[in-house]
Amino acid sequence: MSNPSLLILAGDGIGAEVMVEVKRIIDWYGDKRSLSFDVSEDLVGGAAYDVHGVPLHDDTMAKAQAVDAVLLGAVGGPKYDDLDFSVKPERGLLRLRKEMDLFANLRPAQCFDALADFSSLKKDVVAGLDIMIVRELTSGVYFGEPRGIHVEDNMRVGVNTQRYTEAEIERAARAAFDLAMKRDKRVCSMEKANVMESGILWRDVVTEVHADYPEVTLSHMYADNGAMQLVRAPKQFDVILTDNLFGDILSDCAAMLTGSLGMLPSASLGLPMANGRPKAMYEPVHGSAPDIAGQGKANPIACILSFAMALRYSFDEGAEADRLEAAIEKVLSDGARTGDLMGPEGGTPLSTSEMGDVILAALDASL
Repeated sequence: MSNPSLLILAGDGIGAEVMVEVKRIIDWYGDKRSLSFDVSEDLVGGAAYDVHGVPLHDDTMAKAQAVDAVLLGAVGGPKYDDLDFSVKPERGLLRLRKEMDLFANLRPAQCFDALADFSSLKKDVVAGLDIMIVRELTSGVYFGEPRGIHVEDNMRVGVNTQRYTEAEIERAARAAFDLAMKRDKRVCSMEKANVMESGILWRDVVTEVHADYPEVTLSHMYADNGAMQLVRAPKQFDVILTDNLFGDILSDCAAMLTGSLGMLPSASLGLPMANGRPKAMYEPVHGSAPDIAGQGKANPIACILSFAMALRYSFDEGAEADRLEAAIEKVLSDGARTGDLMGPEGGTPLSTSEMGDVILAALDASL
């Protein structure tokens, strides 16, 4: 039986640095748990543009379509700010999502007990937080047509179109309900049905899909109220289901409840392949952080947790995902901190590789 395949696209900025630590974790699983992967690597974003003149080469796209999962680091940086929109690094990421049809973006927001004081909210509001945002990822206003900038009556006009089909909403809803069945069986669907026809359709379709999940409690909320509730009482939520635009905003809002973007992973899932596994891409929520790139200061935990999500959702290795997450929780409880996690008490932060060292030591101790 062949090993599962994984394509690593480290990308730009700190992407390469944090990915080094993920590769050490992958090697550990091969050495200590007899869990091996066929790993290949390629370029995306600015790194691909520097070599190929495009943010994602066609050959790389073909590789992504063929593997069991893609693990991406980060894309972008000031070096590429003046490029034409069509070849900006972010277009490579969007192409992967669109052509792999990764329609369900899973963004967990979990507050580790050791980091509850790092949130901008009061500790009792975020301690024990564990929510999942399911964001529809391949349609909506980011992809709708018509779009563009044109001139009307000697004035520039920018146009983007919010468009959803019934089928696009249904499959995102099913992903959310399926996840809820494995959690606390609660889904809150967020849209703007009060002012948007697409929101009315969204609410109608989600309600119809809910009939197939009688064990799940469904509620609806306008997205602007949802943003307020996330900072007022986030633990009221279990699974939040929302569209592409609102999901982009709400997931970043939820991310900061945990204290650091350097802690948050994500998964983007599509339809099952011939082997039964969904097409999938995993990536940390943080960006390329060009201000600290190359300095060994980046927190690798979000990228490592993204690999943990791959273990869980692509490779059916839930127990090993639990092992990795527990190791990270252990080192944080023991006081291990990178620079982004340093509190007012000060101290000497760990480098990127030193954080990798202590996580590997915790994994060794778990055996």
